[in-house]
Amino acid sequence: MRRWFTGCATALVALMAFTGLAQPAYAAQGPAGDIKAELAEVPGLTVVSEETAPAGFRFFKLTYTQPADHRHPGKGTFQQRLTLLHRDVTAPTVMFTSGYAVSDAPNRSEPTQIVNGNQVSMEYRYFAPSRPEPADWGKQLTIWQAAADEHRVVQALKSIYQANWLATGGSKGGMTATYFRRFFPDDVSGTIPYVAPNDVFDPLDVYNRFLSKVGNDPACRSALKAVQRDALERRGELGAMAEKEAAETGKTFNTIGSLDKSLEMSVIDSYFAFWQYQKQADCTSVPAPGAPAADLYAFYDKVESLLTYSDQDLTPYTPYYYQAAVQLGAPESYEGHLRDLLRYPGTNQPWSFVDKSVPRKAFDYVAMPDIDFWVRTQANRFLFVYGENDPWSAEPFQLGPRTRDSYRYYVAGGNHGSKIAQLPLEEAAAATATVRRWAGLPATPAPSARAFANEGFPGFDADPLLTERPKL
Repeated sequence: MRRWFTGCATALVALMAFTGLAQPAYAAQGPAGDIKAELAEVPGLTVVSEETAPAGFRFFKLTYTQPADHRHPGKGTFQQRLTLLHRDVTAPTVMFTSGYAVSDAPNRSEPTQIVNGNQVSMEYRYFAPSRPEPADWGKQLTIWQAAADEHRVVQALKSIYQANWLATGGSKGGMTATYFRRFFPDDVSGTIPYVAPNDVFDPLDVYNRFLSKVGNDPACRSALKAVQRDALERRGELGAMAEKEAAETGKTFNTIGSLDKSLEMSVIDSYFAFWQYQKQADCTSVPAPGAPAADLYAFYDKVESLLTYSDQDLTPYTPYYYQAAVQLGAPESYEGHLRDLLRYPGTNQPWSFVDKSVPRKAFDYVAMPDIDFWVRTQANRFLFVYGENDPWSAEPFQLGPRTRDSYRYYVAGGNHGSKIAQLPLEEAAAATATVRRWAGLPATPAPSARAFANEGFPGFDADPLLTERPKL
């Protein structure tokens, strides 16, 4: 990974060999009719059901037949879950992915609200049940294979939705949207990644330096470190409470090794997790050392449950941890200030969270430098949104001098939920106008993204299936 320029050149040459993607046959656009009937005519697409949707929309659960391996399309297929929030075939369409499982609820991402368009939401391959059988993790679960999934879905649905397309996602979904454009740059008119980390050189970590200075209040950082030490010093007391909850909820810890190890990992991660999802104002809720055990336990339930690394919580996210271990990279564990209290130092890394039945694979030191190089040199029509205090913003995507019509915004004091609507009014208005322009729409007379209501829908981040369990 250190020889990133040479690696990128190798990857680009290799990519030229992969032009033979299996492409679906597309039906010609017929006369306007019922959208459900039109969807049924798309080769490979199955309408599973139509569900209740807010007024003015229709909501469909779909599956799409994908090759298990796009480089060898004759080696089997699998059904990938999708949902479609349909408004009008003439409206812009937003391709959304969380990078994890797909939600069953009709929701609108912020770009979908801004353009008042349709939204296709896609489940990332290997998240159950969108998994080939038999599974070949090493060949089938890569960022290129996932980008090829997205490419085929967009191309298939363009037979119906012929207006401009955008791509978006948050966190791992933002990374996914970026990788999609790197490999298939002409599929959409613009990409809006939210809080998307860019771990270019995995061994060269910048996260710990960021965490040592995050926020503008040293007292807050000190309080968070103090509560971590307090928890580990009272490991027996908290462990007994965690053991009782695990017994009541049926949690087991075979993958990680023990409940005690889960507790230690969770305490280590709590500092990162606090800045990821809480705000600096929440520092007032941090228990002081010696607080009642119930208060301390409740704090961890809010920030980072001590049962976080149970088998039941890890298993659904095994594909994420696998990709972090082989391509995406992961932050170094921020544990130096706790070293004298740790029983398992150095084990807070992705392979610890992957079931032993999944074959191990060497890390790909080319994948992320290749993405980074492409973004810096060719990433046209990108709009990145980051949060100032979000640890995943420590290593953002960089826009180089050769990029065109691309932007990067930071929400002041923002966390991992940062959005265009949280920007200062002038910046929010400019970002909103950019998204609408890419969608082929006139600039809105409204002053900012705040004007785009989500009436009839639950809050996008309130959907539990859109709340990510891993740190990323």
